[in-house]
Amino acid sequence: MYSDMVTARHYEERLQEEYLEGKQPAFDISAGPIPGELHLAAGHEAAGAGVCQHLRDDDTVTAPHRPHHVAIAKGVDLKRMTAEIFGRETGLGKGKGGHMHLFDPDVNFACSGIIAEGCPPAAGAGLAAKKRNTDSIAVAYLGEGAIDQGAFLESLNFAAVHDLPVVFVIEDNDWAISMPKERVTDLEDGSKRADGFDMPGRRVDSDDAVAVYEAAREAVGRARDRNGPSVLEIQVHRRMGHFMGDPESYRPEEDQTAATQRDSIERLADDLRAAGADDAELDALREEAEARVEAAIEWAKEQPEPDPAAAHEDMWVNPPSGVTDSEPDFDLAGGDD
Repeated sequence: MYSDMVTARHYEERLQEEYLEGKQPAFDISAGPIPGELHLAAGHEAAGAGVCQHLRDDDTVTAPHRPHHVAIAKGVDLKRMTAEIFGRETGLGKGKGGHMHLFDPDVNFACSGIIAEGCPPAAGAGLAAKKRNTDSIAVAYLGEGAIDQGAFLESLNFAAVHDLPVVFVIEDNDWAISMPKERVTDLEDGSKRADGFDMPGRRVDSDDAVAVYEAAREAVGRARDRNGPSVLEIQVHRRMGHFMGDPESYRPEEDQTAATQRDSIERLADDLRAAGADDAELDALREEAEARVEAAIEWAKEQPEPDPAAAHEDMWVNPPSGVTDSEPDFDLAGGDD
């Protein structure tokens, strides 16, 4: 977990540096080596590492628009993910999806820029696992600002009705973009959304990786043992703006300061020292993580940009008007083909 967390933190800090190149002093979203928006998850690391430590490659994970820490913990190919963020041809989506639309089928990971829209695919993956009679599970990550979205609530209902092996993980960083949590919803503990669907809900009140690990072990174990879905909410802290270039003028200075002081990585380092690890071991893990990140960034920057002629490849297009000979390549009746 410590390795995943220091990898994720250094990754976000380095992406911030790369992203802001050419975009200052007057912020220009179109300038620099990384195109478009960028949402970074520094301060969320415990939620990714503590949960994904219990998962396997055949378990499905869907993440929201702030996905990198979860992707790293799930084992997504770091070089190809970085190439995708830089918009390069060798990226996970051939440079067409960007950082909010990462997809790595090798480890069953995907994310979406649409709020709470990872929940229905996770429920679908849970249903598929149940029908296939496997013990794989699905995990859907979302923010606390998404707990009132229909996609989340409908997915809770569907998972409860069909008794699906799904864990819904809410990352509560207190801010729904620029809106403080208490102005978004009247519910202080988002895990209580589970009460309306007769499923277990639990909140971890601090971004303590060990506490997250223990809570996730129970939730993941419940799903893997086919005892149904559950909701887990984790208190995390947003150390950066909602997106890069966000001036955060809406955020009190004391809240920003408090977020940087609550460091889940240092907390876990203290736990490791108490368990017998020495600083040399921790330094070695950190140096290895930083070297891995640097190698991924350098590799990505060396990759070719996509050929503009390929813009319409790998896209689903409606058949031309009048075409009637298109047949599905699957059997709706449930055959073997």
